[in-house]
Amino acid sequence: MSTALVISAHSADFVWRCGGAIALHAEKGIDVTIVCLSYGERGESAKLWKNAGATLEGVKAARRKEAEAAAGALGAADIQFFDCGDYPLELDRDAKFRLVDVIRKVQPDFMLSHSMDDPYNTDHPYATRVALECRMIAQAWGHNPGEKVLGAPQLYLFEPHQTEQCAWKPDTILDITPVWEKKKAAIECMEGQQHLWDYYTNVAENRANQFRRNSGGQAGGREAKYAEGFQSIFPRTVDAL
Repeated sequence: MSTALVISAHSADFVWRCGGAIALHAEKGIDVTIVCLSYGERGESAKLWKNAGATLEGVKAARRKEAEAAAGALGAADIQFFDCGDYPLELDRDAKFRLVDVIRKVQPDFMLSHSMDDPYNTDHPYATRVALECRMIAQAWGHNPGEKVLGAPQLYLFEPHQTEQCAWKPDTILDITPVWEKKKAAIECMEGQQHLWDYYTNVAENRANQFRRNSGGQAGGREAKYAEGFQSIFPRTVDAL
């Protein structure tokens, strides 16, 4: 069974940035596990905090409900919530080892997380640094000897909100047209961030234009309408170009 692992700083990030990839691979029979390191309860839930009587636990519960509904719409095999807090996001040693346990259990063929830089939201690159660190630990034979160690899955960085500010350069563009309605349904689960619905629809349309231009042109290429961009961290080995 092929598997994939998404490491999301906040509970909505996976929807905007790689919801199409999740749905597409789920349809191909790949089990996708999503780990939300936090709910984004402090910094990414402004609409929820404007409700009368809003509390931290209430906001967390609402964010969790939204994320679970979105994961279901995308066909994800599992979604887990680490509840490590946000703004700032911080994982102690035990939380990192918990993530290592997930990585070893899932044995992902590939992983997805955030850009390596994001001056607007330092939780995002922090999540990726944690993903890389825990990937490394999961490969170590001396960590919990006797467990199956991790191989060397590719880590794809999904698109940040302000690409030009985040040192993010896509080298992989994925056509998500066949599963766009699933991603749209997942986006609409995120009621606390409605201001992003149209924004990420536009991002998908723009990446589709780039997909068409890089797949033989509009006449000879696939007529993609929606796509997602990714940047790979590790070299990909090939036998021919």
